[in-house]
Amino acid sequence: MSEGSDPIELGDLSDLDDGEMREFEDIGREGIVVCRVEGELYALTDNCSHADTPLSEGRLRGYSLTCPLHGASFDVRDGSHSGPPAWEGVACHRVSESDGVAVVELAGRDDSGGDEPDAGRLRTR
Repeated sequence: MSEGSDPIELGDLSDLDDGEMREFEDIGREGIVVCRVEGELYALTDNCSHADTPLSEGRLRGYSLTCPLHGASFDVRDGSHSGPPAWEGVACHRVSESDGVAVVELAGRDDSGGDEPDAGRLRTR
């Protein structure tokens, strides 16, 4: 997690049930997708590292979020990928819920559009 990232309020996500996800297009460079799994919220950059496609259009099964285009799969807990066709993970963002309000803190430079396009992503090679 990047030091000094400003928290961004997402609003009330208490209506987001287990196994559901919601996209937020206006957060970060590529938007984020928030998933609820076993009562916990998880947030990832909403862009497949393999196919440049919104992950929010994919399928959430357990902790695995699968891209709709070629089936690349990512763990919502840490953004890691499960193997080809993706060769790297996606940025995972800290999200918390308190008093009916969900708040996210963006990882890396995803929120600033910095010079390092892969900052905040997990590398596997």
